[in-house]
Amino acid sequence: MTDDDATTTSVADRDPEAVREMVRERYESIATDSGDCRGDVGVEPTGDGGCCSGGDADDSRTEAAGGDATGSERVGYDAADVASVADGADLGLGCGNPKAFAAMSAGETVLDLGSGAGFDCFLAADEVGPDGRVVGVDMTPEMVSKARENVAKNDAENVEFRLGEISHLPIADAVVDVVISNCVVNLAPEKQRVFDDAYRVLRPGGRVAISDVVQTAPFPDDVRMDPDSVTGCVAGAATVGELEVMLERAGFEAVEIAPKAESTEFIDEWDADRDLGEYLVSATIEARKPV
Repeated sequence: MTDDDATTTSVADRDPEAVREMVRERYESIATDSGDCRGDVGVEPTGDGGCCSGGDADDSRTEAAGGDATGSERVGYDAADVASVADGADLGLGCGNPKAFAAMSAGETVLDLGSGAGFDCFLAADEVGPDGRVVGVDMTPEMVSKARENVAKNDAENVEFRLGEISHLPIADAVVDVVISNCVVNLAPEKQRVFDDAYRVLRPGGRVAISDVVQTAPFPDDVRMDPDSVTGCVAGAATVGELEVMLERAGFEAVEIAPKAESTEFIDEWDADRDLGEYLVSATIEARKPV
């Protein structure tokens, strides 16, 4: 593929492995602090956290009602969540807070798809307690290395991180109680496989609790065809209807996808030149594996 081809090929037309490699390279850059998530698609990292902003949310602050709030607080975490995790785990890459609706209980096993530096895993570890277990899976070696370093910083003996793709999980069948994820499924070129494998690893009655972006209107050509837009958590987003079909096809029931209109406030800040909130919004995605 020539450089010209790369800029005129839509996400849907790209080879899945090529997409995965683009995403892997971008998150390697973030993990090693040598770059930002959104590249040259016209999106400037705001430093306020949020999906793929590429800035450490521990250091990012923005004015909010009642005082300063971290970027992670803006997407749904509270101050106690942010304060409870040691510096270096919260990279400000989320678009929501899976902990808020996953209803995790003591003793459960939690799997985080695209776990990054481990922020959501460490929050989940507090929820499930010492008798529970949390496994994070990420396809970027540098992210897995960073997350493993953070285990000791957070004294999280019940957390482990594995290198792997979320469409081919390095997890045994029917051993997980809840699958969480935060603004990662949109990056996967083969989303049906992601949901199929999530279904496989869940125990009967297990559940999915995912925060992600969903497409609410057709993307402009300059976004749809730009390879950087998929690594920036934009062009890879599916519609609510598409996600419902994929989840049901995988076998899930009780599928509920709830777009968060208020998320446009921070999504609009992902791009200095256009209002991404016109065709993108954060949502909670829930489903259950039948008993």
